Amino acid sequence: MSLSQNPFPNDPDRSAIWTMLVPRDIEAYVKADWSMVEDDFVTTDFIGVNGNGKDNPDGWTISYPTLELYRDEWLRQAREGQSVVYAEDQETGIHRATSLTEIEISGERAIAHKKFDGEIKRADGEVDRLNWQTVYFCRKVEGQWKLTGFVGYLPYPMGKPV
Repeated sequence: MSLSQNPFPNDPDRSAIWTMLVPRDIEAYVKADWSMVEDDFVTTDFIGVNGNGKDNPDGWTISYPTLELYRDEWLRQAREGQSVVYAEDQETGIHRATSLTEIEISGERAIAHKKFDGEIKRADGEVDRLNWQTVYFCRKVEGQWKLTGFVGYLPYPMGKPV
């Protein structure tokens, strides 16, 4: 059961994209379990662009030219998150900070805008601040929505440094 409310209950395509990018992605990340999301990607021609916290595309870099490189970094970050002792449930905190209400679909292609804006309380009295956005590129493959790439670590809102 998802900790977030699906904003697209009557739209099967947007609902499928939302489910892939919010509850499934968050649960897999918290568990550091790539197998939960590995089938959500088009492995050929994948690209991950790191916005590096900049709203000017001149500062963006191709940090993940292959899915394997992205997977390795995703797992590194997920495992790093597991080493933090939180004062609240990490998965609940990520859901609370996550918003995905804008999905544009044109034929077999889609762009989804996922935003993070919130905090997760740590046991040491500090907080982990989530404040960035990612634009995901999707394609429908054999009836299933899959990720072909993204531009991530963008300021949220744009114009504000990450």
